[in-house]
Amino acid sequence: MTYKIIGDSCLDLTEKLKKDSHFQMIPLTLQVGQTTIVDDENFNQKEFIQLMKNSPDCPKTACPSPESFKDAYTCPEENIFVICLSEHLSGSYNSAVLGKSLYEEEHGKKNICVLSSHSASAGELNLALYIRDLCEQGLPFAEIEKRAAAYRDDMKTYFVLESLDNLRKNGRLSGLQAFFATTLNIKPIMAGDRGVIVKIDQARGISKALQRMCDHAVQSVADTKDRVLVIAHCNCPSRAMLVKDEMEKRGGFKEVIVTETAGVATVYANDGGIVIAF
Repeated sequence: MTYKIIGDSCLDLTEKLKKDSHFQMIPLTLQVGQTTIVDDENFNQKEFIQLMKNSPDCPKTACPSPESFKDAYTCPEENIFVICLSEHLSGSYNSAVLGKSLYEEEHGKKNICVLSSHSASAGELNLALYIRDLCEQGLPFAEIEKRAAAYRDDMKTYFVLESLDNLRKNGRLSGLQAFFATTLNIKPIMAGDRGVIVKIDQARGISKALQRMCDHAVQSVADTKDRVLVIAHCNCPSRAMLVKDEMEKRGGFKEVIVTETAGVATVYANDGGIVIAF
């Protein structure tokens, strides 16, 4: 079968996967103050992190247009799988769905499956890799669509933030809460609940928070041996390797993949953030 896997730019592909023609990313747009950046292959993470740190304004993201998705569907591949940020975090999913309608109005029906990942970053990549494996097995489109949705619904996403700045700038924390969290070095441990971000725990210091995240993660499933673990980091490769080691101590995984956040996930995770999905 011929196939293409399309993601918005929160599909944090590894450097190797960026060279795989089966994958295509549709970029979101990032804005910090008066500066607008397209989250594409030219995104510079370190420069963007510094831009966020220097700005009093909350960084914002804008989803791709429906037309950009429609254009991506106009390709020779017969089967198209689209993976988007949780609809609770971005309008990307709705744009992809509308893009499908626009395509079908112009060209007629095509095998296009649009999935909200109910996650972001590591979760999007994990789902994309699962779909790729099913495509390589030559399974029918409808069967892949069914299995991908089930896999997505069973997938777990956890993350720990080093900095609360973007939460504060987005109005998620009062100034007093942010002050005490920063002063006491309290790090929140977060999870995804069907695409909605929830706080499940907290710890003093990043090391304890990461350890506790790993505890929560492994305890959330009966067994990990058949699961693929994806770890996405924002400018902290050594921290990602620490999490890899700690997760593998707690449970064996079928495969472990480490990747780096692009623009959208850098906005959400901020400098030093870690996202895991399995």
